[in-house]
Amino acid sequence: MPFLELDDIKLHYREDGDPNGAPLVFANSLGTTLHLWDPIMDLLPKGLRIIRYDMRGHGQTDVPKPPYTMGAMVRDVEQLMDHLSVKDAMFVGLSVGGLVAQGIATKRMDLVRAMVLSNTAAKIGTHEIWQGRFDLINDGGMEAVADATMERWFSRAWHGSPQIAPWRDMLTDTKPDGYIGCGHAIAGTDFYTTTAALTLPTLAIAGAEDGATPPDLLRETQELIKGSQFYLIRKGGHLPCVEQPEEYAQVLTKFMRDTGHI
Repeated sequence: MPFLELDDIKLHYREDGDPNGAPLVFANSLGTTLHLWDPIMDLLPKGLRIIRYDMRGHGQTDVPKPPYTMGAMVRDVEQLMDHLSVKDAMFVGLSVGGLVAQGIATKRMDLVRAMVLSNTAAKIGTHEIWQGRFDLINDGGMEAVADATMERWFSRAWHGSPQIAPWRDMLTDTKPDGYIGCGHAIAGTDFYTTTAALTLPTLAIAGAEDGATPPDLLRETQELIKGSQFYLIRKGGHLPCVEQPEEYAQVLTKFMRDTGHI
């Protein structure tokens, strides 16, 4: 898999599909890698140019010392898209990836023609909540937040099931500096004003049992964007692309067709 040398990090990314197809860019959530999207890859239409990457501090991308800023995280994917000569992409961001989506759509309208905000918001959490997690990690490593995170990430039907194991491992394999660095970026971000100025086609996807960014929080953000759509996955938590990949892929595909992206 290729890497892109940026100013302060080496960014890991992956391309799949048709190099000449309509571009579809994915941004993962805190504590996951680009493999978050694996469950839906084979369910998407053929002929797309699919671009995924590990955000700074995650996966095979470098892990600089925290704190990180949202500006740096937006600039990372901006430089990646410029490097790959991507224009008019549909950008799908989940959780912190959804913040990145809002940031890049605001900064570079030439790069993003449509946006999917999945399990996210214009502002996620408070400084106090995030500092509490940082303290736990500093004392006990990623294992100290793993069980509580699984409770937030997955629906009741998945709690305690072996299906959670690879995702728990993905979280605990995340470097503490990477998690804390991105957590600082999230804590310092409030996109209410800038997101309310966006006019591009937008679909918001919520999980009915999302314990991290509940549906009402996402709907509040979705309603800021004129003409945007809201879709609720009833048997999904914070990572509905993992729990309900068929439904997630169907909703995403319909949005691509409705907007003329494919």
